[in-house]
Amino acid sequence: MKLTHILLCVALAGTVASCSSTKTVLPYFTDISTVTEGSFKAENYLPEIKPDDELLITVNSITPAATGIYNLPLSNPAKTDELFKVSTPQQQTYIVDSEGNINFPVLGKLHVAGMTVDALQKELTRLISKDVDDPIVSVAMTNFRVVVAGEVKTPRSIPVTRNRYSILDALSDAGDLTEYGERSNVLLVREENGERKFVHLNLNSSELLASPYFYLQQNDYVYVEPNKVRQANSKYNQNNAFKLTVVSTIVSAASVIASLVIALTVK
Repeated sequence: MKLTHILLCVALAGTVASCSSTKTVLPYFTDISTVTEGSFKAENYLPEIKPDDELLITVNSITPAATGIYNLPLSNPAKTDELFKVSTPQQQTYIVDSEGNINFPVLGKLHVAGMTVDALQKELTRLISKDVDDPIVSVAMTNFRVVVAGEVKTPRSIPVTRNRYSILDALSDAGDLTEYGERSNVLLVREENGERKFVHLNLNSSELLASPYFYLQQNDYVYVEPNKVRQANSKYNQNNAFKLTVVSTIVSAASVIASLVIALTVK
């Protein structure tokens, strides 16, 4: 009995040590959890337009006839709302080509890559103002999406409708991390200047708040790595499934052999 008791204590101690070594720190920004107040420099970040981006650009003014030529021609007639008899023009978008240009009515080819949405809006307003009084230009990036995968509650592709969108916004929109998500090792993959770059981010550290990767760009991919507990559980389940398959195969084989033996014995 004493030997059994000792062995049980040793096994329990080993289990506790193992659990403590694989424990995940769940809160974010633990290095400032006891700090009452502070600040980090916030960059005035806005995403830049890139090749293959899709831009919705509309031009209006108090004289619609004067700005009509600055809008894309409609491929289909204007739709009419039968209930209210209101004619609503169909919107079309501009695709930025591989050289970073768009072909804009009247103005011709414009190089827009590297510009922010706000900067392009101001530039178009300036150019169109030469011929139209007080034009109202609207520019929106319609393909701004990020993907969040891994140990989050709702892995998905997220459409973004605002210019400044942080990694915290993305994780929140994905339902936040599960308890099995490794906070200290979140992978961000980004395509930039013809290269696919990656960086590992630590949500336990407040340095993230001042990181150049705090704000996301269009087509960013965020992956939350599973912690050691999740990986161990997955390996355990896979091993058990394999063992169950082997046992099932052996039992089936034994059953077949037994049936053959019985049949031969009867004969």
